[in-house]
Amino acid sequence: MPVINRIAEFHPEIAAWRRDFHANPETQYDVVRTAGKVAELLESFGVDEVATGIGRTGVVGVIKGRKNTSGKVIGLRADMDALPINERTGKEYASQTQGKMHACGHDGHTAMLLGAAKYLAETRNFDGTVVVIFQPAEEGGAGGKAMIDDGLMDRFGIQEVFGMHNWPGIEAGTFAIRNGGIMASTDEFNIMIEGVGGHAAKPHMTIDPVATAAHIVTALQTVVARNIDPLQPAVLSVTMIQAGEAFNVIPRTARVVGTIRAHNEEVRNLAEKRLREITTNVAVAFGAKVEIGFRRGYPVTVNHEAQTAFAARAAAEVVGKDKVDTDVAPSMGGEDFSYMLLARPGAYIFVGNGDTSELHTDTYDFNDDVIPQGTSYWVKLAEMAMPAGA
Repeated sequence: MPVINRIAEFHPEIAAWRRDFHANPETQYDVVRTAGKVAELLESFGVDEVATGIGRTGVVGVIKGRKNTSGKVIGLRADMDALPINERTGKEYASQTQGKMHACGHDGHTAMLLGAAKYLAETRNFDGTVVVIFQPAEEGGAGGKAMIDDGLMDRFGIQEVFGMHNWPGIEAGTFAIRNGGIMASTDEFNIMIEGVGGHAAKPHMTIDPVATAAHIVTALQTVVARNIDPLQPAVLSVTMIQAGEAFNVIPRTARVVGTIRAHNEEVRNLAEKRLREITTNVAVAFGAKVEIGFRRGYPVTVNHEAQTAFAARAAAEVVGKDKVDTDVAPSMGGEDFSYMLLARPGAYIFVGNGDTSELHTDTYDFNDDVIPQGTSYWVKLAEMAMPAGA
């Protein structure tokens, strides 16, 4: 159950691609250089088709097996975009672009899937078709949905789809997965409170939006604590309060911003309902007016049962069954691979990044030591899903 020897030989080359992507980060849909290099490499591997501009800047490669009698088509997805963060790693390959950084490991995801594409195009030891998907704008831009809306699944005949993400805190080279919800929904709220401003020395002549905001923030903490089943994962976090410009002026308006995370639609809907009810009624109690903006973000990332079990078996072929956690705790982070799992059955797996800085921090770096395991996983997944001898 080892890493594939040929992929171990690719390791330095894959790491070099990864570090090049890391040094030249691009955000959201503006992944022009990254997508260009991905397409160029896929062409050099001799894949059967390279399509660009899917979902604005996404890239798709099609690799047909030595046999193609099964009619099976699976999709393997990696994300390409970076984050708007100033890097502080001090690495020799650190970001060369001020204000942009690969702080989530998408550089590693892209490089590992490229390594798998190179191997699969070289060996073609499977009966069917592998579609490698390189997606823009995972970080808040819903690039996965954009690619689906652009016909990704139907155009390439994808029947199942799989994703992978590195995970700090999980031992390097091990894998973790779970059936059902593995990543949370990501909704945002923006509450605008309007009162009556005035002199800070005459609060009785005002309707204080700051006091109203403070009570709303406190009351919202009861949504998870007193309305959500304690056995259901949920988070409501207020992340921004804006009000006032002077110490002696009670302002007319205040703003409260935050996020709600959940792992099923019932909890998601209940949390929104209670946020609206609590906010409206607290504002009424203080005599203030309130306007609630609510934006539904990524859905819950829900792994499908059969594909989850299969992904775990493929990972076990690489690292051994004892190094595959099949009941990892769900994360309250969000992931737009959720849209792909709504469109097709599939599974999303974590590969351990080891004891590294957390994702989305300015000292994070993808662990190049896990490249052979992650790349081998992609290959095993394809070859086991579509065995050449079937």
